[in-house]
Amino acid sequence: MTVTALKLMSEIRRAAQRVLIVGTAATFLACVSAFGAQTGPRASGQRELTVDSLSVVKVKTQAVRDARSAASLGTEREGTGIVIDTNGLVLTIGYLITEAEKVELSTADGKVFPATVLGYDNTTGMGLLKALTPLPVRPVDFGESAKIAERELVLIVGFDGVAPAYIVSKRPFVGYWEYLLDEAIYTAPATVNWQGAALLSREGKLLGIGSLAVGDALGTRANIAGNMFVPIDVVKPVVGDMIANGKSTAKPRPWLGVNTQEVQGNLIVTRVSPESPAEDAGLQTGDVIVGIGGKRVQGQKDFYTKLWATGNAGVDVPLEVLKGNQVQSYTVKSRDRDSYFRPMPVY
Repeated sequence: MTVTALKLMSEIRRAAQRVLIVGTAATFLACVSAFGAQTGPRASGQRELTVDSLSVVKVKTQAVRDARSAASLGTEREGTGIVIDTNGLVLTIGYLITEAEKVELSTADGKVFPATVLGYDNTTGMGLLKALTPLPVRPVDFGESAKIAERELVLIVGFDGVAPAYIVSKRPFVGYWEYLLDEAIYTAPATVNWQGAALLSREGKLLGIGSLAVGDALGTRANIAGNMFVPIDVVKPVVGDMIANGKSTAKPRPWLGVNTQEVQGNLIVTRVSPESPAEDAGLQTGDVIVGIGGKRVQGQKDFYTKLWATGNAGVDVPLEVLKGNQVQSYTVKSRDRDSYFRPMPVY
């Protein structure tokens, strides 16, 4: 481990000792003051400030009874939403609202506000909600995630608390579920209730949306637990589309329905989604994807790049698959991932 990595680990440990879960106004204000967030003066007798002051609410959803996502996500989900305007628009991580038939938002005092799913974008993994009654929460201002540097001190705000953290790396994220971010934001130390949490700058501006807990926040430099955030810069271009159309206007990518694990460059199928294009074509758990259209696949990122280069959703994808000790050719009729999920009620 390098000297720089060791020094950063020491800083992260000190930050971990300062992690604050909001309980009183005093601890909250101390944490917010360190980041320069503008919460305004408090008059005598004014109620205690809460995470509402940093533009977040709790999100609770119930998926449809036969949700295809239930096997991996369950039917009851909860996390954080980030209020982004005065009309009740709330940004959150998409897996919380996939196939949801019931959505509730709640503020720190426990008051519940009904909401509906307004949009979902597979490429970024973002979901957009709209409260059906006005929210007493000020909206957050968007920051510029491209300008945030490693070693910057940031604030992670979930529905139940706030914690300081460091940006420890910015690098690609490759998901096993046919998902790729060219540059994700990684923070440490790890925090709880990160699903949909707001990543805020010192100025209180939104830099990212919480997606995952990870064990390699520093990448190959050290095994440090932390969190991965979707940068706000990749979300900005699709917010307008989600408001107007419920999804991005970009042509949907081809989706196969396979989960994979990369082992020394080999792409092993770990799960095939039921009734997916991959299952229809005959792929099975344990298969090894070795090529697309005669071109060798070298890891997950290369697989996705080659897959999405074959055309738009609906294109026939030629795969070379190792089964046992024999390579076989398959043609998979791809789909738009959105068409696979159960339709959600429209209000």
